[in-house]
Order: sequence, then C-alpha cells, then structure tokens
Amino acid sequence: MIGRILKLLLAGAVVLYLGDWAALWLRPQSASTVQVEQFLRTPLKGQKEEFDYMGTIAEPCVRSLFPHRSDTPCWWLKWHKIQWISP
Repeated sequence: MIGRILKLLLAGAVVLYLGDWAALWLRPQSASTVQVEQFLRTPLKGQKEEFDYMGTIAEPCVRSLFPHRSDTPCWWLKWHKIQWISP
C-alpha cells in the first residue's frame, strides 16, 4: 500500500515538473529579474565574521515552479531577497 502511494507521488512530481518545463518552453518569456541585496561574509580570527553590504543587483529568474535553464524561480527570489557570498 505504501509502495503504491510513493509511486503515485513520484509519478505526480514527474508529471508536474514536465508540465512546468513544457509551459516554460511553449510560451515566449521576456527577461524577468528580481532586485536582490548581496552581502559579503568574511571569516575573521576567533570564530568571528564580518558582513559587508555589496549592493543591490538584478538577479535573472524564470516564471515557473521549478528552476530551469540554470535560473532560480522568481517566486523563490521574491521570498529570499538577501544573498550571502562567502570568499
């Protein structure tokens, strides 16, 4: 019984991903961007860290449920507008 439920959930996830990919491929997409703030995290001596504001950049994104073409979904970037960069 549990095996059937897991197979059904896996099949549903595959169908959802393929449908998302097909919708992205079929519709013409203009370039979408989200303004993201970047901070540089620099490790210091004594287990301390320094944080420096790097500025705001326009991060490219795709309007879909899942990441495609190496771009993050726009809904994810809108909820996570701060990026931490470690050297």
